[in-house]
Amino acid sequence: MLNDLLKRIADTGRQLTGGAENRSRDLIELCESLLRGKGEATGIATAADILDGFRKLNEKDRAVFFKNVVKRFSVDEARLRTAIERFAKEPQATAARELHFASEPPSQELVRRLNRAPGGTGALISMRRDLLDAATKHPELRDLDRDFAHLLGSWFNRGFLELRRIDWKTPAEVLERIIEYEAVHEITSWDDLRGRVATPDRRLYGFFHPAIPDEPLIFVEVALTEDIPSSIDSILSSERKPVDPESAKTAVFYSISNCHAGLRGISFGNFLIKQVVEDLRHELRALRTFVTLSPVPGLRRWARQQIDAGESALSEKQKQLVVALESGNAEPNAPENAKPLAEIAARYLVQPSERGGAIDPVARFHLGNGARLERIHAGADPSPRGMKSSWGVMVNYQYALGDIERNHETYASTGEVVRSSGVKRLAKA
Repeated sequence: MLNDLLKRIADTGRQLTGGAENRSRDLIELCESLLRGKGEATGIATAADILDGFRKLNEKDRAVFFKNVVKRFSVDEARLRTAIERFAKEPQATAARELHFASEPPSQELVRRLNRAPGGTGALISMRRDLLDAATKHPELRDLDRDFAHLLGSWFNRGFLELRRIDWKTPAEVLERIIEYEAVHEITSWDDLRGRVATPDRRLYGFFHPAIPDEPLIFVEVALTEDIPSSIDSILSSERKPVDPESAKTAVFYSISNCHAGLRGISFGNFLIKQVVEDLRHELRALRTFVTLSPVPGLRRWARQQIDAGESALSEKQKQLVVALESGNAEPNAPENAKPLAEIAARYLVQPSERGGAIDPVARFHLGNGARLERIHAGADPSPRGMKSSWGVMVNYQYALGDIERNHETYASTGEVVRSSGVKRLAKA
């Protein structure tokens, strides 16, 4: 048996050394072999060969590979039709289960078996990233992405995730990934990172999965403060005055970063924030307020669209300010523009999207978690990224512990943006 296995691996190696145009076809043949095979050792070796071969494909050949997976491993229509007819005649539990299994495409079992390879989970996350990219050009691949999303959603549900606090004692390879994956406020150096994880009034927490234990899936950075902050500089400045954690009354979630594009749409952020809130409440009894200091990534693009819109959400005076800001004839950080900018941001944040709910993706995330849109701050983020996306506007979403479930139900059922009275006044301007 060992000799047969070694021969098969050698044959596979010869297959995959051919021209790039043949590799997609060769990999599909290996996939068929993987699905037919019964031996565990052979299956693991075949899965590893497929994942290794996929990594060697260029972008075009990966798209061809995905298309062939859809073509060769879709639902068995004959089996499904038989199962439907049986259930129609005998609508019982056994027939229902058979119908369920008949409706599952073999591509799902293929992904399961690929996951058995050493490092298979991480490789499949990377493969899905490539699939998502390919699906933007080839919509027929979206069904295959649903297979990936279904399985990854099961493998990465909350029950499998481990919450860890990341500090200066965390292994360097994990800290390096924190620097790499930070998506909101760039970590510019190891000293910058130290200020975020090693000082007493700062915390950093991440979710990890046992299959990829050194890879954070998502992480959140927390500042312990006296009051609700109105600018990111008050949190990130190296010259800020540290706060005694035991006397801090506010926990500020100022950066949340998803680490892997291949896990897009797999939700853990809501669990992360709620778990961190619970941990902080038990550790620091003086904490009373839990808020974010969040970017408004779609504000500037939306405001530009309102200038020529037939039914604009902005007044003529507000549109004139947008034109002046875009042409450089007005300064976003000028004191006289602070309130008008906050009013424009309020209009944007409460404006419903075509699908219902908030337009802004960050707003959708926090409102869906049960937070309330609390305050809007002009000039809060003067960084190039902040100015490019929102003229420096940032907002606070408050997680009021007694209201989270009610706010979540309100937003989920009606799409209404739950907001403070101050934001309501701004939005009416």
